[in-house]
Amino acid sequence: MLDIQNIRNQFPILDQEINGNPLVYLDNGASSQKPISVLQTWEKYYTTINANVHRGIHTLSQLATTEMELARQKVQKFINAKHDYEVIFTKGTTEGINLIAYAITNLIKKDDEIIISYLEHHSNIVPWQMLCERTGAKLRVIPMDENGILQIDVLDSWLNEKTKIVSLNQVSNALGVINPIEEVIAKTRKLSNAFVLIDAAQSSPHLRLDVQKMDCDFLVFSGHKMYAPMGTGILYGKEASLNKLQPFHGGGEMIATCSFEKTTYADLPFRFEAGTPNVGGNIALGAAIDFMESVGLENIQQHEHSLLEYAQRHLLEIEGLRIYGEKANRAGAVSFNLEGIGIASDVGMILDKQGIAVRTGHHCAQPIMAYFDIAGTVRASFAVYNTFEEIDRLVEGVKKAQRMLA
Repeated sequence: MLDIQNIRNQFPILDQEINGNPLVYLDNGASSQKPISVLQTWEKYYTTINANVHRGIHTLSQLATTEMELARQKVQKFINAKHDYEVIFTKGTTEGINLIAYAITNLIKKDDEIIISYLEHHSNIVPWQMLCERTGAKLRVIPMDENGILQIDVLDSWLNEKTKIVSLNQVSNALGVINPIEEVIAKTRKLSNAFVLIDAAQSSPHLRLDVQKMDCDFLVFSGHKMYAPMGTGILYGKEASLNKLQPFHGGGEMIATCSFEKTTYADLPFRFEAGTPNVGGNIALGAAIDFMESVGLENIQQHEHSLLEYAQRHLLEIEGLRIYGEKANRAGAVSFNLEGIGIASDVGMILDKQGIAVRTGHHCAQPIMAYFDIAGTVRASFAVYNTFEEIDRLVEGVKKAQRMLA
């Protein structure tokens, strides 16, 4: 059993009141809170070793380089990458996807096909639409059913030599649905030579990742959703797959040689890390991984699954409440609406008055909302520091909102 109170004590932001009520933070799908160990690591960098990396022979530069490369190795172990140089630091999931979408441009030609799913965040839709506009490629979208479950059988007839990339999330940010990425990857490997990109923004805080077992070409996630600072993220790429791509950004750090006649590019991972990185944030990302490993990924997953089941059971006791994706396998979030109340944000504002932080709206997943013919939902998303008592407060808060808005 986890000592949840001990875990909560490591998150000072939770010990406050909002509108005269103890804070209940249930917006972890947007961004998680940060433990003291991460905050102290970030502060230590800026107060004791602040210097640029890979460029100096002086002591502080060497210390900063050592600490950031240690963080890279922690990420490598966290996702079970084969090599540390397959781990590229980014600003987050969105930058990672855009990096691939631009770096792959020279490999895409007119009438090639890119496959995504109906369950994607805008950041895994728009970059591929932009790539199609640049190249004349075509976008295909795996459909879903009324439970938010992807109909991946279409891939049996869709995948062919024209398919160049298949990109989908492991967990839907809007519904919490866990997608069958193992089956998608297996079908892709059998029927095409396409790259496979997995958006792990919503799975990295909740599930154990193993990129070698997945056999994906690329995987992206954000640090700020898994207890690390904002502006941090990871792009993993198989060495062979990364070596087929052109650099995304040009500038310092990513060159081997530079002259006015010709520039040659650095080896991995630096070829894709132009400019000064977020050194303090990247080091703190390593501290966030240390925190998660100290608690135990399996323990986190089990606790959050229990919270999800408890929340769903008690929310469904409210007459007229609908949970989207209720029958699907899910992680981390419950997304719902109240019958007869057309604006989810009204529910969110009443919950906020009670100190309960949830996310309302379309969650940067407007196609999903269009499928259900709604403007948005109320989404409660969980982290390891959340409690069953907080779920009770959420349920009572929703009941109050229903009474006020009916």
